[in-house]
Amino acid sequence: MPARTRPLDKLATAAAKCSKESSIYGRCIFADYNNVRKDMCVHEFMQLKECYLKAYKQR
Repeated sequence: MPARTRPLDKLATAAAKCSKESSIYGRCIFADYNNVRKDMCVHEFMQLKECYLKAYKQR
């Protein structure tokens, strides 16, 4: 029986695979960080979320 992978380990691996998306989202937030508001970078966030979910399920 294979060893069970902890969810946090899976998330860390997924995050490592999504550095491009993380960078794009971070730049979007940083561009106007003094005036962050809801849905400011929703498109970039959704791309990052999709990348995380795809990478999370691969493992």
